Amino acid sequence: MIDAFSEAIATVLTGEPILWLVLGVLIGIFVGSLPGIGASLGMALILPLTLPLDGVNAIILLVSIYSGGMYGGSIAAILLNAPGTSAAAATTLDGYPLSRKGFAITALAMSATASTLGGFITIILLILISPFLVQLVLMFGSPEYFLISLLGISMIAIVARGSVIKGIISGMFGLLIATVGIAPMIPQQRYTFGSFILYDGISFVAALIGLFAIAEMINLAGEKGGVAKSSVEITGSVKDGITSVLKRPYLVFKSSLIGMGIGSIPGAGSTVSTFVAYAEALRSSSTSETFGDGNHEGVISAESANNATISGSLIPTFSFGIPGSGATAVLLGGLIMHGLQPGPNLFSADLAITYTVFIALFLGNFVILAVGLTLISRMGYLTRIDTDIIIPIIVVLGVVGGYLLRLNWLDVFTVLALGIIGYYMKKYNYSIIALVLGIVLGPIAEENLARSLVLSDGSLLIFVTKPLSLVIVIAIVLLTMGPFLKKAFLD
Repeated sequence: MIDAFSEAIATVLTGEPILWLVLGVLIGIFVGSLPGIGASLGMALILPLTLPLDGVNAIILLVSIYSGGMYGGSIAAILLNAPGTSAAAATTLDGYPLSRKGFAITALAMSATASTLGGFITIILLILISPFLVQLVLMFGSPEYFLISLLGISMIAIVARGSVIKGIISGMFGLLIATVGIAPMIPQQRYTFGSFILYDGISFVAALIGLFAIAEMINLAGEKGGVAKSSVEITGSVKDGITSVLKRPYLVFKSSLIGMGIGSIPGAGSTVSTFVAYAEALRSSSTSETFGDGNHEGVISAESANNATISGSLIPTFSFGIPGSGATAVLLGGLIMHGLQPGPNLFSADLAITYTVFIALFLGNFVILAVGLTLISRMGYLTRIDTDIIIPIIVVLGVVGGYLLRLNWLDVFTVLALGIIGYYMKKYNYSIIALVLGIVLGPIAEENLARSLVLSDGSLLIFVTKPLSLVIVIAIVLLTMGPFLKKAFLD
């Protein structure tokens, strides 16, 4: 193991891999910051171009685009309320309000610092405990995947601000959207109305673009000036942002572990991990009433979990060839295309290659930090550009990004329709977070519920027979009943 690690360090620190690493991070930050594009599409576009490269350099380039793209999504999320990636949707909730108050520089500094620290922490943990984590992932079957999804859905009780009934309605609407298309496990059409374009369902990313970017552009259309309110200056500083993160080491560490843990579950993805980390930060915060209005803890928790998810998602990808996200699916294609077979070999005969990827990710965080903190002073002034310029650009990027997802005009309609719906939801205080949780977790929960019931011949006991399942069930009960119990005891 030590020999493989030494060989990996020597490989990464030679001139060529470093160049591909830096180039990959820069490409990732760029595509990640474009609403609707993101790391997955950026990696997919670059993948064919890696054919002339050797396997190690190609994987370093792809994984660096992945890392840079995950951070890059926060830039548009904070400045324009248009998350460049679905994972950055949680960052908009407090990052964008900070921009509206004129603290864009502080928010961007927090994002870069928290993302970097989250990446550092989890990559070090990944290197130290990867052999043990493989065994942990093997413990998860369909019942556990369903329960984890249910745990996320139960977060609606926490993240729904104001009326709980409105939060439940929003969550149920999200679940309803997730049911459109062909049902899992059985070839049955649902809500397709005989149209072929609805067979593949509603695109989650297109829904996100509409709910966040287009809805906010509709809101801004009634205002004059830039994104930042005219009554405030673009204030804050890089130092304040860095200090705010460093003052909360426990929050950073906790959110990073959540990101890594959920990221290691195939199909859960970074969107789930960032919202769960955000919800947990809200639950445990002494200033929870200010979440959604520019709370620093909201930005730090989401961004710490964001890049931390990368480390977790590599575990099932490298160990079993099971991609944990769309980006790792592209990465898996890159591994196979370059003759690297996922599985035990990557942790035995090809262990040096695995460590090379981990070390490249670790060093890539230095590039993210350097680029992020260097460009902050310039990026912050984007919030002063007149809305007459910003709105057409974001709407066009949103629509084009939505179309490029699947080259399907349905996604364009989804972007526009959910943009209008999102605007009225915000206007009448319906929880958009609850809606997002419903859309994200609905398909995961439904598919694994159906598979679990097939395995158990319809018996629900399959969800409580294993210790791991029982622990998750207890967590769901405590999470759901917690607010009511807390209120009862306090009263």
